[in-house]
Amino acid sequence: MNNYSIGTWLSLPNESVAEIFANAGYEWVVIDLEHSAININQAEQLIRVIDLAGSKPFVRLSGHSSSQIKRVLDAGARGILAPMIETKAQIESIICACHYPPRGNRGMGLARAQGYGESFSKSEYISSNSQHIEIYAQIESVKGIANLDSLFSQEIDGYFIGPYDLSASLGNPGQFTSKEFIDAEDLILQASKKHGVKSGYHLVEPDHEQIPILVNKGYEMIAFSVDIRMLDISARLPFTSQN
Repeated sequence: MNNYSIGTWLSLPNESVAEIFANAGYEWVVIDLEHSAININQAEQLIRVIDLAGSKPFVRLSGHSSSQIKRVLDAGARGILAPMIETKAQIESIICACHYPPRGNRGMGLARAQGYGESFSKSEYISSNSQHIEIYAQIESVKGIANLDSLFSQEIDGYFIGPYDLSASLGNPGQFTSKEFIDAEDLILQASKKHGVKSGYHLVEPDHEQIPILVNKGYEMIAFSVDIRMLDISARLPFTSQN
């Protein structure tokens, strides 16, 4: 089995859940700002808890706002996931917002990531930490697939397939075993290997038996489920076992 990295997804603004995930051994935890009610203040607290517990805090953006990117990076996010990336211009804008001049156009401020000024004044954050922000594009549409070469040729670390949105764009919502979906997966995996970017998949249902299957397909980054699905399935166990 190839080497792979496993993380998970957080949609509840609960610091205890974030700490449980980090302590469980997930290498990274994605704080979801797209499909949750988590606000920027809550995101900062979750970033801090995940970071201090020894996991990498990533943030899935709600869109492509450079202002939001600046705020989550200043809060200490170690990586971002940009949803619904379809064009070269979109990913270029995301990359630019993640880096300070002259590489990008990220504004300079004093916050947690900059040691509240101490690390910034010593240029530690600018010269080291800020250069290692991980950037992942979410491929979730037919249009995104059509532009894979131009997307993956940019300075990104990798991509994640958004299975529900991608299957909907292909005309088969939630059908991850359809020929159209499998063919799309293959195209994306081939393009990622061609351009040397990491391949990622969000396994929404908490089925650990799917992990080796995904790894054997070639995925290197696996986001295992999401807090609300783990909780929902566990909460129903006493009743499903009676059926």
